[in-house]
Amino acid sequence: MCEIMNIILLGPPGCGKGTQAKKISEKYGLAHVSTGDLLRKAVKEKTELGLKAKEYMDKGNLGPDELVLELIKPSLSGDVILDGFPRNLNQAVMLKKIFEADVVLNINVDFRILVKRLTGRRSCRCGAVYHVEYNPPKKENVCDKCNSGLYQRDDDREDVVIKRLETYKKETAPLTEYYSKKNKLKTVDGNGSIDETFMKICEKLNNVRENL
Repeated sequence: MCEIMNIILLGPPGCGKGTQAKKISEKYGLAHVSTGDLLRKAVKEKTELGLKAKEYMDKGNLGPDELVLELIKPSLSGDVILDGFPRNLNQAVMLKKIFEADVVLNINVDFRILVKRLTGRRSCRCGAVYHVEYNPPKKENVCDKCNSGLYQRDDDREDVVIKRLETYKKETAPLTEYYSKKNKLKTVDGNGSIDETFMKICEKLNNVRENL
C-alpha cells in the first residue's frame, strides 16, 4: 500500500473543499495547496498577479487559466492535495503537464444547500470564518478570536454566489466526465456534516491507496 499520493479536490463553491482538504492534509501528511487562499493572499499583498485576479474575483468570475496556473505552480512540489484547481478542461490539460494526480475527489452537494452555506458565511480580517447558522460567533458579528467586526465577503453575496455556481456548472462540472474517463474520479456525497463527509472521503482514499 502506498503511503503517499497526489490528490485533486473538486466540488462547487460552498461544498466544504477547504475544510475537507485540511483534514485530509493532516490525516495523510499531504501539503494543502488552496487556490483560493493563494489568490486572496496575492490580492491582500497587492502583488501583480493579485491585482489582476481581484478584477475577476470581485465579479464572481474565474481568473484566466494562465494567471491561476502561474500562481499555484511553485506550490506543486512534493505530495499535495490541490484544492480549487483545475476549474475547467483547459486548466486540466495544462495542469497535467506539470502535475499528475493519483485520485480526483469530487464533493457533490445540492444547489439549495450551497446557496445557504455561502450566503451565511461571515469573515474576519484575522482569517477566522463563521456561519450565521452552522457556526455563529459568540457575539453577533464579532470575531471570537480578536473581537473585530465580521463582514460578508463580496463573493459571498447572494447575486455573486448564484453567478459563481452557474460558472461552476458551466465550466467545472464537465471535469467530472474528463477524470471519470481516466478512471481517476471518486465522487462523495457532501450534503451531510463535516465529519460524515470526511468519513466517506477516507473510505474512498483508503481504497485508492491499497491499489497504488
